Amino acid sequence: MPDLPALFWLDGRLALVTGASGGLGLYFANVLHAAGARVVLAARRVERVEAEAARLGERAHAVAMDVADEASIIGAFDRIAERDGVCDVIVNNAGIAITRPALEHTAADWDGVLDVNLRGAFLVAREAARRLVAAQQPGSIVNIASILGERVMPGLASYTASKAGLLHLTRGLAVEMARHRIRVNALAPGYIATDINAGFFETDAGKAMIRRIPQRRLGELQDLAGPLLLLASEAGAHMTGAVLTVDGGHSVNGL
Repeated sequence: MPDLPALFWLDGRLALVTGASGGLGLYFANVLHAAGARVVLAARRVERVEAEAARLGERAHAVAMDVADEASIIGAFDRIAERDGVCDVIVNNAGIAITRPALEHTAADWDGVLDVNLRGAFLVAREAARRLVAAQQPGSIVNIASILGERVMPGLASYTASKAGLLHLTRGLAVEMARHRIRVNALAPGYIATDINAGFFETDAGKAMIRRIPQRRLGELQDLAGPLLLLASEAGAHMTGAVLTVDGGHSVNGL
């Protein structure tokens, strides 16, 4: 039998998490750090990630990165390379949403969401992969998608389109990167309980949404820790092009 805990251990790995100034990104950075990885927290608001990196202490650093700006991405990877080396775990977490009816969606709304959620994810993955290939190192790219990449919700046209595109981008990159020993997978959370959405899920509409989830509960951040580590670590060594859905059965109940 293999050493099962060791399969999930990330000792010696260098992980980059985008959008790490709060929410899922900050949680993912903490999980990877707890699993033994050196972690780089990236975000536009560099003061936030610097504070979080200082709190984590050893094996954590921060870098300023705007995923909507190609030059910012390349510059951030250059700074990481100078200080830490080549990132071999990349969590493409940065994302935004604009909630507005499609008839009121502006071109700027559309471009802003797609630039971060899809174009930005591609540019980060491409830059990371270029450096891994040059260093002849294997790696794992985890794109943070959503169940709204495979189902829709009114008022989120640009967001759902971006996440659907991200799922297909994941599959396409997986095919191209396999020969370089770079795995590319997606983690697709359902509705996760956070401080931001707590108020909504106390309303009648929010409670009705929870009742449509077969497990009859929202996801918790800790529900994403195991799936993330599976995709990032050697435990998922034969997984690429996969979409790992974590939603309590929401996306398969047809409601």
